[in-house]
Amino acid sequence: MFDDLPPDLARLDALMVWHALWLERIDRKIDYLRQRQAEDERGCRSRPRPADWIVELGAGARELFQVHDGECGMTGRRHRAVGRNEARRLLTTGVQACPFCRPTPSCTSST
Repeated sequence: MFDDLPPDLARLDALMVWHALWLERIDRKIDYLRQRQAEDERGCRSRPRPADWIVELGAGARELFQVHDGECGMTGRRHRAVGRNEARRLLTTGVQACPFCRPTPSCTSST
């Protein structure tokens, strides 16, 4: 029995210390990863909901370029969130709808 272990106490004690140190390192890593996972989950829960509608701004500060669905990935750098009624008003007053996500006045109607 136990033929694969050293025969003397000094080396067995050294192995015991070595294993204890490794177990401590493993426990610290597990604690760290659990803390990171909890922080990530907390961050996902507290992340704000994306806007329902986005208006993309043109080159001029007040020029409106296109209206996008809030999940459209084709918005430019300059954009701002707008509400449902504002998106409907913009689309009916001539601001272009994005050709990719295609928001239309009918899909912005009140429910």
